[in-house]
Amino acid sequence: MKKKTVYIWMSTIVVLVAAVFAVIYYFNLQSDVEKVTKTLDPNAPPTFSQTIYGDFNKTLDKPMDVAKIGEFLYVSDTNNKRVQVFDTAGSPVFMFGKEGDGKGQFKFPYGITGDKEGNVYVADLYNGKISIFTAKGKFIKYFDDKNKLLKSPAGIRIYNEKLYVTDVQQHKVYVLKLNGEKLLEISSGADKNDFLKAPNAITIDKKNDDIFVSDSGNQRILAFDKNGKYLRAINGSKDGKGSSIFVNPRGIGIDSRGILYIVNNLSHMVYGFDKKGTEVFHFGTMGDQNEQFYLPNGLYVDENDRVYITDTLNNRICIYY
Repeated sequence: MKKKTVYIWMSTIVVLVAAVFAVIYYFNLQSDVEKVTKTLDPNAPPTFSQTIYGDFNKTLDKPMDVAKIGEFLYVSDTNNKRVQVFDTAGSPVFMFGKEGDGKGQFKFPYGITGDKEGNVYVADLYNGKISIFTAKGKFIKYFDDKNKLLKSPAGIRIYNEKLYVTDVQQHKVYVLKLNGEKLLEISSGADKNDFLKAPNAITIDKKNDDIFVSDSGNQRILAFDKNGKYLRAINGSKDGKGSSIFVNPRGIGIDSRGILYIVNNLSHMVYGFDKKGTEVFHFGTMGDQNEQFYLPNGLYVDENDRVYITDTLNNRICIYY
């Protein structure tokens, strides 16, 4: 009887080990297939991977932005006035913040980014401040806005020891040193009368340091060089001057191929554009199923070209690769 029990346990272990290796093989094979697809078609759209909702008792409520900082995903859980943190498998790890206007508190946590030390920066659209936390969510300090420039910080990204931030109320973009010193201010596009209107998200092309801004109120994306010189407008028309295909463009990001991702908020879609400003793909429709969105907002592309999209009214993060 004992020998039979041992055989049963050994068989069970063999089956479980085989199942684990099968799962690993499947995901590796899926990853290889996706890489081959992108090699054969350099403009291929990303493939849907998974969604993140949070755990049963602490689900997201209107997540607005997301960023991978170190090994974790940090999400501005806006209606809950906090930041939720997940591992890359989508499991909740911890959270921090609560409603208020004091240190470590939020009124409308929006843009989120991190520095090379792993510190987390959170822009509060209503408090008018950017709070800095440790990777584990301990409040460190407010960003030192030396000249009191910021009123309603929204989209933020850190690149090459610089903070890039949009200000919705002032219709401006600032580039600041991490000590708060202003380096650059942008308030117009093609000419001095082509004013930005409620700029939202911002991203940087790491190959040439060009700056891209979702000029939401003007239904377009604007590109500038690293010195703030206007380069072009992107709105789906041939030269960026015709009728726009965008309706409230929000989150943006650039992958290693140089493809610019653009969240088109009110049409519940995501677009991909090449370096010349030509559309190469789009995906998404309105809904709550896989590969659907309901008012998507934030977008982040990590170092492995994984694309994270905040699906605000579906209260989830959608991941593509």
